[in-house]
Amino acid sequence: MLETFYNSFGFIGSITVAFTIFLAFIFWMAGLAGLSQLPESRKKNIKLVCSIFFPPYPIIWLFVDMYRQSHLMKEKDVK
Repeated sequence: MLETFYNSFGFIGSITVAFTIFLAFIFWMAGLAGLSQLPESRKKNIKLVCSIFFPPYPIIWLFVDMYRQSHLMKEKDVK
């Protein structure tokens, strides 16, 4: 697979593509782990099923959750 990337994109391009795919996989797994720690509910099950069949969903959820948490932490620092 990397040889195909190398033949198509060259050295820097193949490293960039491989690294991007690796990061997407790591963020997908992190999003799945975060979703699996939600409290038990019907919504949790639906979110987990959606995240398996639509891999960008847990990545987007992860970044949105990180954004929300940063705002919560900033509010606590102000008080």
